[in-house]
Amino acid sequence: MNDKQLIDLYWSRDESAIRESEVRYGAYCHKVADSILHAAMDAEECVNDTWLHAWNAMPPARPNRLNLFFARITRNLALDRWRRQQSRRAGGGQVALCLDELSEVIGSNESFPERLELKTLLEEFLAGLPARQRTMFLLRYWYIQPVSAVAEQCQVSEGAVKMTLQRVREKLRAYLIEEGITL
Repeated sequence: MNDKQLIDLYWSRDESAIRESEVRYGAYCHKVADSILHAAMDAEECVNDTWLHAWNAMPPARPNRLNLFFARITRNLALDRWRRQQSRRAGGGQVALCLDELSEVIGSNESFPERLELKTLLEEFLAGLPARQRTMFLLRYWYIQPVSAVAEQCQVSEGAVKMTLQRVREKLRAYLIEEGITL
């Protein structure tokens, strides 16, 4: 079953859409959630909630890339769960490290219109990066992968990943300032 057929199932309110989504994208969404939560049961709950959120979003939504649509929902659910867990207990981890690294560049107190502008600028910035730098950035800050996993996937040393990410963050900071974003 292709994505168009799967979306059509959601639009026709056919409950088999959830089962087909789980078959086709369940492992992918589980990996997204687990990279943030590092707990199989929590990740599984996020994935199950993803199908409910997708069910409620379609219609009216008709995503162009279903895998990214599901990944965004899963990632947001996992981050919400992680924040709730962190508010209950002290502790760190990859999510805290990634958010700290990025907050130095983009801040965290933007209003909704500023967030939309920032999102657009970030997309433009990433599109202009060489493929390897973009991959490292996304693995680290979207998929919340530890530096060691990014290094392994990109087949470079951890030091090279750290240096590349630092340089990309510096470029991003300069780009945002150039575009009129106050940091």
